[in-house]
Amino acid sequence: MKELSLDELKTYAKADSVKDFYYTQSASLNASSIDAVSTSSASSNADSQGNNMPMEGKGMGGMQNQGDFTVTGYSSYAAMTAFSDGTATLREGELFTEGSAALECVINKELATLNDIAINDTITFTNPSDEEESYKIKVVGIYTTTSATDAGMGMNSMDPANQIYMSYEALNSIAEKSAASSSDNALRTQTRGTYVFENVEAYDTFEAQARKLGLSDDYTVSSSDVAAYEQSLVPLENLSTYAGYLLAVVLIIGGVILVVLNIYHIRERKYEIGVLAAIGMNKKKIALQFICEIFIVTLISIMLGCGIGAAGSVPLTNTLLQSQSAEVSTTQETGPFGNAGEPGGRGMNKGQPGNQKVSYIEEISSATNGRVLLELGGIAILLTLLSSGMAVMTILRYEPLKILSNRE
Repeated sequence: MKELSLDELKTYAKADSVKDFYYTQSASLNASSIDAVSTSSASSNADSQGNNMPMEGKGMGGMQNQGDFTVTGYSSYAAMTAFSDGTATLREGELFTEGSAALECVINKELATLNDIAINDTITFTNPSDEEESYKIKVVGIYTTTSATDAGMGMNSMDPANQIYMSYEALNSIAEKSAASSSDNALRTQTRGTYVFENVEAYDTFEAQARKLGLSDDYTVSSSDVAAYEQSLVPLENLSTYAGYLLAVVLIIGGVILVVLNIYHIRERKYEIGVLAAIGMNKKKIALQFICEIFIVTLISIMLGCGIGAAGSVPLTNTLLQSQSAEVSTTQETGPFGNAGEPGGRGMNKGQPGNQKVSYIEEISSATNGRVLLELGGIAILLTLLSSGMAVMTILRYEPLKILSNRE
């Protein structure tokens, strides 16, 4: 299935739900003037930037020689998410000019140190399929990154130290020049678009809008960010389910106990009820008095319960969350390999949630707020009314003279 073109990606970016749209272009290059950082010396964590590297297949023209460097061109600074999320930091110089076709780049400090590269130096890159085809690119900035690659990949281009960043226009001019010089050995590139949404609701409406704009049913719409976010909530959702079941059991048992205690309490005060009724007090007022007494006890219990709950809910919840997170992580790691298949056709800017390390929620800052207190108060009042209802029915059935005559 063919890759979506940049023009098609821009068309779908016109959807009302899209807040922002940016794109990147990646190419694999060699260099004749510098050495690449060896991947064998890298640590074993996967590099998020390396996922943008063009691989064999559609858009790469089949079996093309793989270069030692991955050059990525960004349409805007907003597309450089590694810098915005703190994974990468500019240490020297400046970033390339946004939207400029000037051949300027930003390189990793490790690569600069290995080859003794300084700001304003020039690097000569070559086409892996045609070493005679070369491009001189000026270094305007040097950055550091906290990400690392998997040494087991065995590819220098996957190493974060061998990631070269420049503007989309600059890299695209190189690709166009390469295509004009040779159709067989032309530099192959991969273009990837990213859509930014205000919230999940906007994301959910995007697919329908994109279909109206011409997106074929052969493509699926998905987001690695949304998938990772939903996956991170699994321990919290499991804990919420267990808490819901426990709450239902407590309410049922608590309601039964309250009804029994209230009936017993009324029977113990039967003579008092008879005296009050005999001196002319309305039975409804007597019942209301008992209900008020129960409400006073309920109010005191709510205040004590909320205070103790607010103090103990956060550490208890965090302990249970950590246990749930560990259990879910173990389940994910020991699950069947390859279960996460792609539904439908090719993904539209589809991420790789199955290959990402999910950060599960293991800590919350607060488990009690105004809404929770109101819900607790409502439940307590409801239980009080239900339990006192049996007492009221008992009081209304009593005959005062019979009560007084049968006093033991």
